[in-house]
Amino acid sequence: MVRVRMDLAYDGTGFSGWAAQPGRRTVEQTVQSAWGTILRAPRPTLTVGGRTDAGVHARGSVAHLDVPTEQWQALPGRSNRAPAEAATRRLGGILPDDVAVRGVQEAPAGFDARFSALRRRYSYRLQDRAQGGDPVRRHETVRLTRPLDVERMNEAAMHLLGLQDFAAFCRRREGASTTRTLLRYQFAREQDGLVVATVEADAFCHSMVRALIGALVPVGQGAREPHWPLQVLTSGTRNPGVTVMPAHGLCLEEIVYPPEAELAARAARTRARRD
Repeated sequence: MVRVRMDLAYDGTGFSGWAAQPGRRTVEQTVQSAWGTILRAPRPTLTVGGRTDAGVHARGSVAHLDVPTEQWQALPGRSNRAPAEAATRRLGGILPDDVAVRGVQEAPAGFDARFSALRRRYSYRLQDRAQGGDPVRRHETVRLTRPLDVERMNEAAMHLLGLQDFAAFCRRREGASTTRTLLRYQFAREQDGLVVATVEADAFCHSMVRALIGALVPVGQGAREPHWPLQVLTSGTRNPGVTVMPAHGLCLEEIVYPPEAELAARAARTRARRD
């Protein structure tokens, strides 16, 4: 078997998230189907570095799959292309316009798209000005009716950094840990007027990013004090004052991995339950 790394991007508007679901259009099923076509084989199993919910976008998603060596070597056909190049070109000709494969390569030893990852980086886009707004970007920007104070939001965000139990910002799953290390959380106003949040952590639990944004929006609008999100965090329970923000403002921007020699060790550490 050959382990293959695939870097991809997608517009999540028309998908019911990443994970395969019967009767629904998902990114996983769409990509699996394309691989099945070019390999002339049943759909392969994909492992993704970060699952996304319905409507969430990705510019820097990473997945891996294991391909039988014979099928992998047969991908170029009569061309002189390498299997990885042939796979990239052939997938590009099959996949719909809202999915793009950025690259395919043979993965180094020990690589696991999910467990070898060091950190994931997301962005969230907010339009808080009544005038204007770019209709072209409406599928990736959430509109607010009140302006945001970015400095107040950054003051509040600083208190949430580090190794924490984010149970107050996660949708509980039986047996799953909610302990994460939040490495970066900040807001900036860009030249076009949008407020863009950058959220980076070793990993995220279900709905965590959108809940974190929902805890900071009322701070930026003056409805809550900057210390309030920390109070929510330390309570350890979901707070009705925290709105889980709409999915379409969220985008997976990057998944970062260690050097090749450290991939297997990182995967082993990640598989161990966080304490």
